[in-house]
Amino acid sequence: MRGIFIGIGIFILAAVIGIAFWFKGNQKPDLHIKGIIGSEKSNFLENEKVKKILKNKYGLTIDYSRAGSIEMVSEPVKDDLDFLWPSSQVALEIFRQVQGTKLIKSELVFNSPIVIYSWDLVLKALIAQGLVKAENGTNYITDMDKLIRWELSGKSWPDIGLPELYGKINVTTTDPTKSNSGNMYAGLMANLLNGDVVNNEDSLVKVIPSLKELFARQGFMQSSSGFLFEQFLQTGVGQYPMIAGYENQIVEFSLQHPDFWPKVKDKIKILYPIPTVWSEHPVLILNKRALALLDALKDDEIQKIAWEEHGFRTGLIGVQNDAKIIKVDGLAQSINKTIPMPRASIMEKIISELGTGSSIKERQSDNQLH
Repeated sequence: MRGIFIGIGIFILAAVIGIAFWFKGNQKPDLHIKGIIGSEKSNFLENEKVKKILKNKYGLTIDYSRAGSIEMVSEPVKDDLDFLWPSSQVALEIFRQVQGTKLIKSELVFNSPIVIYSWDLVLKALIAQGLVKAENGTNYITDMDKLIRWELSGKSWPDIGLPELYGKINVTTTDPTKSNSGNMYAGLMANLLNGDVVNNEDSLVKVIPSLKELFARQGFMQSSSGFLFEQFLQTGVGQYPMIAGYENQIVEFSLQHPDFWPKVKDKIKILYPIPTVWSEHPVLILNKRALALLDALKDDEIQKIAWEEHGFRTGLIGVQNDAKIIKVDGLAQSINKTIPMPRASIMEKIISELGTGSSIKERQSDNQLH
């Protein structure tokens, strides 16, 4: 009998040791990676569910800092960085131009269209002026040319039936030389001023004076899309009647502020320009040790959280995002009426014209000299 118990004990011990070795063999090694991201993705990376999946399933812990997309790809890359996560394909192409030898791999994982945020009383006036039309509960700016004409001609808010507001009609953006949302809006405006995609020097020269005027009228511009959206919410319609931003920002805000959202949800309005442009979010791998990040971000569960809790539309072919899941009035089921951004070489010239007058390559060279 004693021999039987000893045999059972040895069997149990062997099983425990076997299970332990199995778990050890299947456990992902701990991997700490460091990168720079666009500010609009920080809440996603701080999501406890996302961090848990990254850690337990892929062995990843991410240390990140935030910067504007154009800034991060045009500044010299530090040796300790494993990845960059800007907010546009244009930023990726600029990176390839100025320091592409450091790029190991890149992949698109999220998308978010550029939209305009406004308020209920502004929307009412825009509808009355025939600028905005509602379709299936979603508001579309159907005459972007008219909006541009209003801005360039100096038309005021009282001119369109809004005596409550002061000053000239203007869409506030982030700094297009530093932040991607402002940069994307600049590309969209350039295309609309041209009547088509700006794809050569001749068409660029034609639109630059009006484009510079549109942005010069703004005065100081924020360098962070997230901070501009926060200011829009905190200071209200008097300070920011209309701002350009990412669609995902309102989705994320509604979910992260469940107590405050019901108080403002009927006042904040999301307007989809026709056409708009996609803000794409490519991950730029600079160190082979960070390649696991690409697999992790394409994880089905990660993609589900990205849409349902942070409003990022998927960058993966064949995956659908159901707008009905998200309780934000006016959210478009699909984004179909879009226009391509100008290619990176044209956008680099636009950035130069709207900024210091020097090119990204020249600024990078200056930074390396100093």
